[in-house]
Amino acid sequence: MASRSSSSTAAGGSDSPQKPTKTKRTRRKRRKARAVGDMSRQMGESHRRFLQTMMVSGVIDEQAAKALYQYCCETHHTQYAPDKLEDFIDTINSRLQPMFMQIRKGMSENNGLQYYALVNMAETDITRMSSDYADNELELFRKTLDLIVCSENGKASSTDILNSTDSMTTRKMKKSETEHLLSRLVHDKWLSEKRGEYTLSTRCIIEMEPYIRTMYQDHIKVCHICRNIAFQCQICENPTCGIKIHNPCVARYFKGKSEPRCPSCDDFWPHEIPGICCLFSNAVSGHIRPPVVRDSQTLVHI
Repeated sequence: MASRSSSSTAAGGSDSPQKPTKTKRTRRKRRKARAVGDMSRQMGESHRRFLQTMMVSGVIDEQAAKALYQYCCETHHTQYAPDKLEDFIDTINSRLQPMFMQIRKGMSENNGLQYYALVNMAETDITRMSSDYADNELELFRKTLDLIVCSENGKASSTDILNSTDSMTTRKMKKSETEHLLSRLVHDKWLSEKRGEYTLSTRCIIEMEPYIRTMYQDHIKVCHICRNIAFQCQICENPTCGIKIHNPCVARYFKGKSEPRCPSCDDFWPHEIPGICCLFSNAVSGHIRPPVVRDSQTLVHI
C-alpha cells in the first residue's frame, strides 16, 4: 500500500486535490448560466393566466397586452416590470414551441398600432381553420382572400364575394349562408368589414402571412417604410418607382413635412396624408379589451 501511495505521489507530484482546469471552470459557468436562464423562463401562474386569456381572445392590442401582463403579475404576486413584456411572452413561447404555437406581434393596417396574436404554426395554409369551418366555407374564404390580395386597394365588396359563389367546386352557398359566413369570419377576427367592404383583419395578416407570401408572390405589396405586407396603402405614381406605403406609415413618415416627397424617387407625393389624430381616433375605436380569465376558471397547464 505504501509503495502504491508513493508511486502515485511521484506521478502526480502531490497528494492534494488538483485545481480544475480553465476549460472545466468555463463549462461549469456555462451550465450554471443555463440553469439560471431555465429558472427565469419557467412558466408560472401569471404566464398561464396570460396564455389562457390569449386563447380566449385570439388577438389583443399592445395597450391591452401591457394591462393584462400587469394584472396577471399582480394577481399571482410575481415581479412586475413594465418594460419586460417581451421577455414575459418569450417565456410563454418557449413552452408553446413544441406544440407549434406562438404569440406573435404585428401591426394593424387600420391604425398602425402593434397587436399580439396567438397563432398556429403547424399548418401553413387555410387548413388550420378546418376544425371551425366546413369545406365549402373554407373555399369561399379562399376566394375572398384572392379578391382582397389581388385588388388594388386591399378590399373586396360583399357583391363580389357573393358573385364568387357561382364558381365554387364544393357545395354552392345560398346568399343567406354566405352572409352568415362573412359575419362569422368577422366575429372570429379573420376579416374586418366597413360599409359593405371586407379587408383582412390584423389577426389574419399576422397568422396567414407565410401562406400569403408563398401563394401570392406576384401580387403581394410590401411597405417601403416598415417592410411588412401592405394591403391598404398608398402607391407612388411615378411609373419607374411605384413603392407602397401603409397609411399609418404615411402619416408618421410625412408628419410635419410641408411638401411630401417619395422616400424612394423624391417625386412629389400626391396622395392625401392621413393625420396622426385621425389614426389615433381609429385606434381608440378599434381598441380590443381582452376577456381576463378569473380565479374561478381553470388555468391552462403546459
